[in-house]
Amino acid sequence: MPIQFRDYYDTLGVTRSASQEEIKSAFRKLARKYHPDVAQDKKNAEAKFKEINEAYEVLGDPDKRSKYDELGPNWQAPPPPQGGGGAWSGGGFPGEGEFRFGGSTGFSDFFEHLFGARRGGGVSSWGGGDMPLRGQDMESDFLVTIEEALHGATRSLSFRRSGSRKTETYKVRIPKGIREGQRIRLAGIGGSGAGGGAAGDFFLRVKYEKHPDYEISGSDILHDYEIPAWQAVLGTEAKVRTPDGVTVKLKVPPGSQPGKRFRLAKRGLPGAGGTRGDFYVSLQVTLPEGPLSPQEREVWEQVARLHQPAS
Repeated sequence: MPIQFRDYYDTLGVTRSASQEEIKSAFRKLARKYHPDVAQDKKNAEAKFKEINEAYEVLGDPDKRSKYDELGPNWQAPPPPQGGGGAWSGGGFPGEGEFRFGGSTGFSDFFEHLFGARRGGGVSSWGGGDMPLRGQDMESDFLVTIEEALHGATRSLSFRRSGSRKTETYKVRIPKGIREGQRIRLAGIGGSGAGGGAAGDFFLRVKYEKHPDYEISGSDILHDYEIPAWQAVLGTEAKVRTPDGVTVKLKVPPGSQPGKRFRLAKRGLPGAGGTRGDFYVSLQVTLPEGPLSPQEREVWEQVARLHQPAS
């Protein structure tokens, strides 16, 4: 079945001229609605959440967004000749054809063709026709959730090579505390060798799945927590859910300013020696939206009068 073009702008419900901030805001709104932890229909929500995540993976990255905009619906057109290594457009490899992942890396076939699989190194020697040649290494993006990075996991990876009806399935172990950009090596399942040479390896390049509420910084996990203005002024006791799934009570003192950070020690990702990073909660103070009721306006006007300098 031909791979269909995916309109990532339509997936996030934004225009092609949307700013990066508008794209981020749209992602967060949709991701909070369809995140499997909160959605009622978890099976359909999980598929929708992956679509949203993939769209933001592209549109939230200026370089990927530029490439996506440039190719658009004509993404299958033959690329112009280019020298050297780098990305292999269309997902194929010289002598290897095409790897079809079926979304098991966390991304769709369309994404894999446009941004995913790349050629790696490999022994290249032309000294003799019968000299053993090692197959090329391959690599592809591999989407990992924050929960998988926190606790470790094992996942099945399935793909099919071009010209073969056989689906190859391998178990992939995701180590606890793995970082974005690190690679997981699957030995001997890359490009086929020649003349009796060994096969290359396949490397899965880790990308964190985007989360509507959490971001990763090294071993630390960051969380923006929204509170209304009056709670920031008067103080409150906030209930914050950590990535571990634990709800903690956080005392917000009166007069807390936007951006104030609270540190919850050792609730981040595992680091070297098993020591965990920290979990930081940053206050985001929200203001009333839309027209105020007469009563609300009167209250805010009273506050304004109280803070007017004496004449």
